[in-house]
Amino acid sequence: MSILDSKIPKGPLADKWKNHKDHMNLVAPNNRDKIDIIIIGTGLAGGSAAATLAEQGYNVKAFCYQDSPRRAHSIAAQGGINAAKNYQNDGDSVYRLFYDTIKGGDYRAREANVHRLAEVSANIIDQCVAQGVPFGRDYGGQLDNRSFGGTQVKRTFYAKGQTGQQLLLGAYSAMSRQIGKGRIKMYNRHEMMDLVLVDGKARGIIARNMVTGEIERHSAHAVVIASGGYGNVYFLSTNAMGSNVSAAWKIHKKGAFFANPCFVQIHPTCIPVHGTQQSKLTLMSESLRNSGRIWVPKKLEDAVAIREGKLKPETIKEEDRDYYLERRYPAFGNLVPRDVASRAAKERCDAGFGIENNDTKEGVFLDFSTEIMKKGREAATEKNIHNPSDKQIYDLGKKWVEEKYGNLFQMYEKITADDPYVTPMKIYPAVHYTMGGVWVDYNLMSTIPGCFVIGEANFSDHGANRLGASALMQGLADGYFVLPYTIADYLSADIRTGAIPTNSSEFEAAEKEIKDKVHFFLNNNGSKSVDYFHKKLGNVMWNKVGMGRTPEGLAEAIKEIEEIRNEFWKDVRVPGDADGMNPELEKAFRVADFLELGQLMAIDALNRNESCGGHFREDHATPEGEAERDDENYKYAAVWEYKGDDINAEVLHKEELVYENIEVKTRSYK
Repeated sequence: MSILDSKIPKGPLADKWKNHKDHMNLVAPNNRDKIDIIIIGTGLAGGSAAATLAEQGYNVKAFCYQDSPRRAHSIAAQGGINAAKNYQNDGDSVYRLFYDTIKGGDYRAREANVHRLAEVSANIIDQCVAQGVPFGRDYGGQLDNRSFGGTQVKRTFYAKGQTGQQLLLGAYSAMSRQIGKGRIKMYNRHEMMDLVLVDGKARGIIARNMVTGEIERHSAHAVVIASGGYGNVYFLSTNAMGSNVSAAWKIHKKGAFFANPCFVQIHPTCIPVHGTQQSKLTLMSESLRNSGRIWVPKKLEDAVAIREGKLKPETIKEEDRDYYLERRYPAFGNLVPRDVASRAAKERCDAGFGIENNDTKEGVFLDFSTEIMKKGREAATEKNIHNPSDKQIYDLGKKWVEEKYGNLFQMYEKITADDPYVTPMKIYPAVHYTMGGVWVDYNLMSTIPGCFVIGEANFSDHGANRLGASALMQGLADGYFVLPYTIADYLSADIRTGAIPTNSSEFEAAEKEIKDKVHFFLNNNGSKSVDYFHKKLGNVMWNKVGMGRTPEGLAEAIKEIEEIRNEFWKDVRVPGDADGMNPELEKAFRVADFLELGQLMAIDALNRNESCGGHFREDHATPEGEAERDDENYKYAAVWEYKGDDINAEVLHKEELVYENIEVKTRSYK
């Protein structure tokens, strides 16, 4: 029998969450100020949870490594947030959002969690509108929607190209109100270094003040991890450079199981890598695929000429362009899910049709000329302009595109010096989001009692591939509408516990371990920088645990990462001292965790002998190059238990995925 208990409620799928809420234990309002809750991370998941729990009357301690919660990486989300409102009257529903999410995740997500997410999605929009989030509106003043990949309805709410920023400001304003009331104690520029367990329960953390270097003890009755994903294990990703796995990995090493680490999302619309000294990649919103068409030249000689600067893409005739997504997937076209679009771009570039003049010749075009002329004609008709010139049509269409995507086009031009209104954008897939994460039950609690994990940090509701605009939905659903119920059920037993002391032997031992590690890093006197090892790890991860994976490559990756890890501990050099700001010391702790995680990701990918979603095994592909799942043997969440420094010794547990409301079948977007 499995030791995993997902605590999925019994009963019909549509009634599970309602019935579960109806039978949970509660903490009375007059008892909530006796309870302390620590929240790690103040992005959309952590920020919304902190604001909501403090509003309810709990004492909240919120920690972020940034100088303000407003700088959480959630701010970088551009395109939108999904919700089953059906304002467009185009056939959307809670069930369809549920179905699209399960199908988009290639049938590797938990039915009950995904349905709950779809249920509460509509509440999120109401909450955010009430906070003043300036969602885009149509001509009549109603909330507008756009389409995203993997769907055939318009359900994505947006605030131009800065949806994440506006949603985060909404959560931050709610947090600020509670900070002003003294219910949230905000610890900016603090990083969680370890979880403290007392009698087997999560009862606090060890944190480092990143300004003074002081190692601090903080206690609570429950700890919530909302620290985001681990895409920076690849070194180059669209994540903020400070984004890391450390909080999630620290609790893994204390007993929280880690699920599906090999499920990584490669986003199809990123600005291509331009050189070996680059330290970050830039995402171009998936919303652009609403209006842009993706193509490469049909002729190899044209691709070569473009790379060499001898031919401009806008001069290539329509019949000489290969709109390969429209050709391969006519039903969804340019709005296929991210994993499908990414693999299709890789296939074209591997065949020699890439258009970017970089080391790998990898890049494809995202072209808006068709949409500009189409919208221009519509606008001319509306304005009763008879026989408009091409320039009039172009100017009207450009104005429409500017209103929809203006800040995204401006950002692209600033980075590349190309005008995307004239020259098609150059894009290529890059690491963006991680579906894997800490395993949690239906109540969002890890295998450590009292340690909850929300947002991207948990193994999520997205299976093997996340649909666009669903990350913001999950983060806010967890923080505003799920965790406040489920954590109360757990905390109801703690109203008589009293404050958790920090002078216990458990806190002492945890603090000493961190101080010893700080001392080790600063006195190791190696010859290589932290970035040297991070880049080396990223190179192995991208080439062997990236978009296309093989058994041979994964076996090599496991061995190579272990060698890099051993070299890291022998030869890393961390300058500076412990008493003050030391970015290199911060990076050393984070990269040490990435090295262990990277090895587990390769082990997980090697163990999963199938292709599904973002996990594409080249030895498990159809003749057409599509993912070939093995539902008979791998319809489960792979859940890993830490067993010491040797990552190869981690033990696999399986949470079997049961589908009672959806027919499991091969995904098709054709």
